[in-house]
Amino acid sequence: LVIVDIMDERSSKLILVPILAVLFVMIGYQYICPAGSNSGVPSKFNFTERDLDRHVEFNIKGDDVIVFLHIQKTGGTTFGRHLVRNIRLEQPCDCKPGQKKCTCHRPGKEESWLFSRFSTGWSCGLHADWTELTNCVPVVMDKKEAQRNKRNFYYITMLRDPVSRYLSEWKHVQRGATWKTALHMCDGRSPTQDELPTCYSGDDWSGVTLKEFMNCQSNLANNRQVRMLADLSLVGCYNMSSMNESQRNHILLSSAMSNLKNMAFYGLTEFQRKTQYLFERTFSLRFISAFTQINSTRAANVDLSEAVRRRIEELNFLDVQLYEYAKDLFLQRFQYTRQREHQEVRLKRREERRWLREQRDQGRPWPSKHKGSGKGDGGVFEKETENDLPTTTEDYTSQVARW
Repeated sequence: LVIVDIMDERSSKLILVPILAVLFVMIGYQYICPAGSNSGVPSKFNFTERDLDRHVEFNIKGDDVIVFLHIQKTGGTTFGRHLVRNIRLEQPCDCKPGQKKCTCHRPGKEESWLFSRFSTGWSCGLHADWTELTNCVPVVMDKKEAQRNKRNFYYITMLRDPVSRYLSEWKHVQRGATWKTALHMCDGRSPTQDELPTCYSGDDWSGVTLKEFMNCQSNLANNRQVRMLADLSLVGCYNMSSMNESQRNHILLSSAMSNLKNMAFYGLTEFQRKTQYLFERTFSLRFISAFTQINSTRAANVDLSEAVRRRIEELNFLDVQLYEYAKDLFLQRFQYTRQREHQEVRLKRREERRWLREQRDQGRPWPSKHKGSGKGDGGVFEKETENDLPTTTEDYTSQVARW
């Protein structure tokens, strides 16, 4: 500590030293940790800039393929329809009335750029998971399309708040859904009846109560998102005796987090507009119509007691941790991408103003359409305002907060 006598004539100079030091540190911090590095969103996870920057050079005319991993009751059906019906393309998907699948070919080629339920169908099995898709997709694509060049596969998925997703699956099963034709392939085979016993006898589980649904220990609804995103071969697939439960859970969660982070893109059901925004910026594709946030769902209308809510969270404790991680990373990516886009807009306008000054200094006339036209080589030159910058509507108004 340096004690400064403010009555000293030199005190003003000495006081300036710590002030300048603080300013120097602040300026240095801006270069070391620029806006967007932590995205301004409080985070308990240490994400790098590489984790946040998910732009990919998707070449729809080349050998790139988007693979949609569709997890049950995450809004995947709606998002899947967006992929085949709502993207602005040079050659749009051909969706004929009455047909479940659309033809999504590359411009001028009879090759698919999209592997999903609504384009290629359930080619790797009903609601195939990460373990199935990564082993199956390349083989299926090679069989369908003879191609010498190696394809680039960009995996995408949707996630949902675990309590909401679990309740939605229960209501769906209650109405007669079973997904019993799912293959659950892992290490070359499907699980045996002993490895994956069914929760019901008969054709389906229609009319099942929430209590009955929660009491089935082999219910695949439990921690479904973690299981479908993890590499199941790391834990002996569906053989529960291959290791202790604690070790198995740790490996599954770590694998799911890693696979999710390294996917080209994922969205969250609770953030439809942000999901649209990030997809468009990741793949440099644009949707025709804006996504709609629907909050009045069957799951939202279920009246839960605090005890039941806690029980559902316990049954899905891995999914709860995954979703916390996914939501944090998702919001960090959104903020990072948006801030970077704002910076690019500002830099572009700064360059345009610099170019105009040079033209003026050289005595050249300004372009006739220099103010507010948005046309011509010069672009828009009017004074920048916040309204000019790209915006995305906040849409987190789901029922998750109520639970």
